[in-house]
Amino acid sequence: MALLRVLTHPDPRLRLVAERVTDFGEAFQTFVDDLVETMYAEVGRGLAAPQVGASLRVVVIDLRRPDEGGKLVPGDVFVLANPEITFREGEIVWREGCLSLPGIAAEVLRTEHLKLRYQDRLGEHHVLEARDLFAVCIQHELDHLDGTLYVDRLGPLERALALQDYTEAQHLAGRQAPPA
Repeated sequence: MALLRVLTHPDPRLRLVAERVTDFGEAFQTFVDDLVETMYAEVGRGLAAPQVGASLRVVVIDLRRPDEGGKLVPGDVFVLANPEITFREGEIVWREGCLSLPGIAAEVLRTEHLKLRYQDRLGEHHVLEARDLFAVCIQHELDHLDGTLYVDRLGPLERALALQDYTEAQHLAGRQAPPA
């Protein structure tokens, strides 16, 4: 397995619409393993293929909290290939962060209860129902498959302030030039 590089805003590859997974063979299995390993290394709850530069409609999700050392113990991970939300009900506001926008978080309005169809890592078809945090995480990761970041779901002023905070956080971390 290998760690993959997580793309960060404003990388244009984060804005591309991902392609359906059609080959669930050995290369895909290795990629899913690498995606999971990268998610754990970055201490994320989920990771979408476009976040590592792969134009594939697949996400991995593990909602367990990290241990005291900040590590997650690998275990049962949801692998959702070619996911499609088929039912939405209710609304919930959740504070979200993103590995592709490190250093910031914002309150985002999401669907509280959803159902979706997806294929697992072997290509088998399934239906899943999710509520609350799990539903929020699914929506967040599925947005990546369509080139959407969570800040795109904010109002214009909130989005501008969040991106300004992001630019300042990246500057302080030495990752970008100072804000203009």
